[in-house]
Parts: sequence; C-alpha cells; structure tokens
Amino acid sequence: MNDTTAAYGSWPSPITAASIFEASDNIAYLTVENNELYFVESKASANGKNVLFKLSPQNTAVKLTSTDVSVRTRVHEYGGRPYLVDGENIYYSQFADQKIYHLSKNGNAEAITNENLRYMECIADQKNNRLICVREDHRGIGEPVNTLVAVDLSETNQDIVLFEGSDFVSAPVLSPDGNSVAFITWSHPNMPWDDTQLRVVSLDDNGAVANVSEVLNSGNVSIKHPHYAEDGTLYFIADFDNWWTLYRVSELSAQPEKVLNENIEVNSFGFENNENAIIAYSKEGIGHIARVDLTTGEMNNIGDGFSSADSISVAQDKVYFRASTSRTSNAIYQLAGISYEKIYQPNGPVIEDAFLSIPQPFEFPTGNNEIAYGFYYPPQNGDFTGAKGTLPPLIVKVHGGPVGATDSSLNAGIQFWTSRGFAVFDVNHRGSTGYGREFRKKLYPNWGIVDVEDASNGVKWLASQGWIDADKVAIRGGSAGGYTTLAALAFQDVFKAGTSYYGISDLGVLAGDTHKFESRYLDQLIGPYPEMKSVYEQRSPINSVQNITAPLLLLQGLDDKVVPPNQSELIFNALKENCIDTAYIAFEGEGHGFRQPANNINALNSELSFYGQVFGFVPAGNIDAVQLISCDNSQ
Repeated sequence: MNDTTAAYGSWPSPITAASIFEASDNIAYLTVENNELYFVESKASANGKNVLFKLSPQNTAVKLTSTDVSVRTRVHEYGGRPYLVDGENIYYSQFADQKIYHLSKNGNAEAITNENLRYMECIADQKNNRLICVREDHRGIGEPVNTLVAVDLSETNQDIVLFEGSDFVSAPVLSPDGNSVAFITWSHPNMPWDDTQLRVVSLDDNGAVANVSEVLNSGNVSIKHPHYAEDGTLYFIADFDNWWTLYRVSELSAQPEKVLNENIEVNSFGFENNENAIIAYSKEGIGHIARVDLTTGEMNNIGDGFSSADSISVAQDKVYFRASTSRTSNAIYQLAGISYEKIYQPNGPVIEDAFLSIPQPFEFPTGNNEIAYGFYYPPQNGDFTGAKGTLPPLIVKVHGGPVGATDSSLNAGIQFWTSRGFAVFDVNHRGSTGYGREFRKKLYPNWGIVDVEDASNGVKWLASQGWIDADKVAIRGGSAGGYTTLAALAFQDVFKAGTSYYGISDLGVLAGDTHKFESRYLDQLIGPYPEMKSVYEQRSPINSVQNITAPLLLLQGLDDKVVPPNQSELIFNALKENCIDTAYIAFEGEGHGFRQPANNINALNSELSFYGQVFGFVPAGNIDAVQLISCDNSQ
C-alpha cells in the first residue's frame, strides 16, 4: 500500500459514480410458486426497469419478461408486489399503462384490465377462476378509489368489488380452503404504520361476499403481513405492545394471541412446517433470521451476521430470504436447518477491503434527555491518509420516510464518499422504524424539530469525540430527508452545505398537491391543515430562507408526483434572490427517486463537485463542475 498523505475529500478512488450505477441491480418481491423462486430485479442495463426472473436449479436467473417493459405498479404511488405466478400462468403490472398483463407460455403478453386502473398484490382464486387484487381507480374526479376486487379471468375480464369503504387496502391472502380473504385496511389521516385494521371477507359457494369481519383490536395498532397457516389459523404482525411481533387468531371473535414475546421488530415470516415459522427481524439496527416454535413461542436465532433481512419465502423443502451485510448488498439466501448460504447476488460494484469503510453503530444523547442512533463511517482508502493535524469533513445522510430507517447494509454511495476522504454519519433520528412504536411516534407531531435536532446533535457528538472537522459538515437527503436537509440549513447553524434530492420546502403547498397516500400524512407529522397553518408556515424552510447562509444543491425529477418540482424551484429562486450560492438540476423522465443510471451518475458527480467548491478542495478524477449561481453571477 502507498500510504500517501493528501487532503481529505481529494483522494482518488476506484469507486466512481459510473461503477456504482452502470451495473448496480437490486432484487425485490421474492415469491415461491411450484416449489420455485421468482423475484423482480431492477436492471441498470435496462435503464432501471424492473424485470421478472425465476431462479433455476443451478441458482442462475432466468429472465421471464422483456427489458422493454417494467414490471412495476404505481398503486399508492410507491407500489407493491407487481406480479403473480399461478401454476404456468404469470400476471404482472406493466409500469407504462398500469394494466395487468397475462404472460403465456410462448412469451406473449396480453392486457386483461382497462385504462386508468392500477393493481397490486394479486392472489389467485382458482376455485372461481379469477384474481383477487388491490385496485386503485383513477377514472373519477378527485382522489383515486382503493378497493379489493376480483378480476374475472373469463373473456369478460370484469372487476367485482369485494370490499370498499376504507381509504386504503393492502396485503390480501387467501385461506387454505379458498373461502376467506384476509387483508389490511386503513383510512385518512393514518398511515399503515399508525392504525390499521385486519379484515376478513368470507365467500359463499359462488365466490360472492357472504360476510366481512374484523379482527379484534384496541385501536391505534399497526397490523401487517397477514398469512394463513395450513390449519386455517390466521397469523399476522402487530405492535399491540410497542414492538411489531407475531400474533394469531383462530376465531375472528377472539382476542389476538401473542406468539412471540420478544422486544424485536419482525418484518417478515413464513411457515417452515406446521410446527415452526421462520422470521426476519431487526434489533438495534441489525438484521436477524430466527426459527420460532409456534406452540411454545421459543425463538432460536439462525443468522445474526446481517445488516438487513426480509422477504421470507418458503418452498416445500427450502426457505429463501433476502439479506445484506456491511460488505454485500441485497442477495438471495437459502436456509436449510440451522445453516444458510448465499445463492444469488445481483450485479453491483465490487469494493476491495482496502477501500471499504465498515460502519460503527452508536447512540448519542439528544433533546428531552432522549437517545437517537446512527452509523459512523470513517474515511477509508488503502492508498491515502489525511494530512497530519487535520480531521475529515462529514456528510450527514438523512433517510426518507420520514419514519423510514437506515441500516448498515453495503451502500456503494456511502463508500463513494468515504473512499475520497469524507466521513459519513447515517442517522436514525427519533421517529425511525426499527426501535419500537414509541420511538417511531416521537416524530409526531414534531417533524422538522426532532429530526433536525438529532442530525445536529449527532454531529456535535462526533465532533466531541474528535472524529470530524466540525467546520466542514454537509447534510444530504431525499424526499423527507430532503426536507430535513432544508430545515437543518434554515433552523440550525451546524451545517456548512446541503444537498436536497426532491426535498420539501413549503409544507403548506405540499399539503395541497401531493398524492392520496400521503395527502393526510402531515396531519400526523405536524397537525391538521389548514387549522394549524401557522405551524406549517413556521416549519417551512421557504419561510425562513433568510436564515440559510450555506450553499445548497437541489436535484429534482420533473415527473415526481410525490414531491412536485415546484418544491425545489421555490427555494432555488428564493436563494438566488438572497445571493446564496445554489444550483438546481432537473431530470426529465425521473419521478420520486432516480432510476436511470446516467441521471444518478450526473447527480452524484455534481454533488462531489459541489462539496469541493464549498470546502475548498479539488475532487480527484474527471468530474464536471456543477455551476453554482448567486445574485452576483446570475445576471
């Protein structure tokens, strides 16, 4: 190794934006049918489109859909499972028109649904020759209507509504005898992690609705992932007692029974056999796989070396799951007994150990004598060290959601920074998922306060340890993380630069023009609008733009329906008027989250150029400089 001294932030690195995005694929929606595993993989080579695959006996991926189409649904805008395999029949939602297509054995695809209707999470009702799906109807005026429907597979292809009346529907599952469908509902202003209902539609001999029941709950509980066991017992995940854990009911009129009494967050489960379930869970930001005795509730860990684990999928003699580590991105694993092995790894950048920064989990004190969490990534480059007597600049990364979470999974985007001499602080502020319902609720109605406070206090704690240069701290985030970024610049003086990916600058404007799924989310995060209009104005960065003195880079997709482009444009124009260095890059054809490799490469390189200009170093490599604009040079 050549241990050369160079300024932090200027180190040459083999981890380029192109190497991250040009061959970076990801897997999702694992499903077992016919004792075979199916999954969706987003392919960089297909410009970010989702392709449906089947895993062969040799553990290679067999492509089932063309790269000319994307297997993706826009129900709730964020989507859900977009395909169904039923014997030799494959059905999928095509992103371009949102219709369901039937893929025949000869590879021909034919649409079976109509315009302006979206579908997700379909299941096969073989007894009645139909699909049962979550449907979102965009044919009317105003908010789209979400229902549970049966899609007739005869020539008529008509939809029959099985359940309506709630604002949202998700996660239908069919009972083993085919006579009941369990599913989740919720209504404004709740989100699915706030207060949901587990309902069951009973079907008569003709497949018509005979009755609709609701599993007993005490209100204000988040129920998710219903799943029938072979004996007809209905299992599900719920946070009745703070933690998302495993429950069941044998009779719908009975109180739910807790199966697993552990202070952990279960996110996925499947039945290995009649006696045991396999669960994926997180604890303190770390992923685990475990076996649970369904009679005694005893839990035995099988895999503890994961950063994240989910998507339990059970075949006749195999259990599959998706997992990642701090050294590897999401991959498919197979469980057998008490051992497991990785059987499929999508394409992605390979990072040598000499350039790999291993995250260090830590907790730190914050407001109200409470604790928040995060991962610290030190600079790491086998060829360079920082100049003697200097400390690295810090990039604070804020997750979206805002009740999402970060974990320690390999993130090549983070390694892009650490291999160049930056430190990275990936924060799980109060309100993040994975630490129980009470911690998650700390963001309500304090968005724009506790998240900003935690990002700032985490920086102060790292500075007190002597790990970072407190005069060179940037903050970045996308969507809700973009809002926290803008709010941190407006309401704190800790940060010297910020990068907002499709962030929110005006909460009042967002309350009026975002999509249905999140249209009342702000009622929880802040308060009802317009009754609390003054609070919205107070917490909107656009209304405190005079306090922003740090340079700001804004990146925005022009097709974003979740956070429309006007949110970035408003603050960009305001900063120009106030003579603050800023830049705005808009991307055509991108929605909420960039998918096209060329655009992601442009965005990341622009961000590197931006920090170089702000912090006074020249980035290594051939990086095109982003043009900062202020009132002095915009004339």
